[in-house]
Amino acid sequence: MTERSEWTSSTTTPVRPPHAAVEEYAATQDAIARCRQYRKEHGLYGVVDPALGRIMLEIGAVGAVVMPATLGERVRDLMTARGQQCSGPIIAHPRSDRWTFLTGPTDNSYQDMTLFADLFRVCASVALPGSHIVLPSPADEHSGYRAWIALPQHDYRPEFGEVVGATRACAGSAAKGSAAG
Repeated sequence: MTERSEWTSSTTTPVRPPHAAVEEYAATQDAIARCRQYRKEHGLYGVVDPALGRIMLEIGAVGAVVMPATLGERVRDLMTARGQQCSGPIIAHPRSDRWTFLTGPTDNSYQDMTLFADLFRVCASVALPGSHIVLPSPADEHSGYRAWIALPQHDYRPEFGEVVGATRACAGSAAKGSAAG
């Protein structure tokens, strides 16, 4: 009989401390407030995933191009040098050392295999319509998991084609530079 009670007690689910639930609730409330701000001020119509407390944005009306941070810096600099407004929005993912450029709507060029290959070679990609990206929440920013490189400016987002074109140009110049060296 004792064996049964020992077995049962060893398989029970540990109880979370009460403060953990309070912290999760506070983080979710902060994410909801931030999500409202994104909607009202920037036209970024995300939703808060209640299980994760993350602000999820569906790709469609907003596009996204994801790339390594070093390439992202070159893309931002090239767009600025060309006189294109590139003040955001750009999200950093410090742990994976990647950047996400939010753009205007994605066109059908994401189906172009040549584009796919060009981006694949430099570890970049286009977020597909219907997929989701995560916008920075206060909890993400405090943990260093996700942060803004360039905050959204009202509802401005660069055109999808401008970001893809700059990414291809920077990828091409990096390839030529490494071939010459």
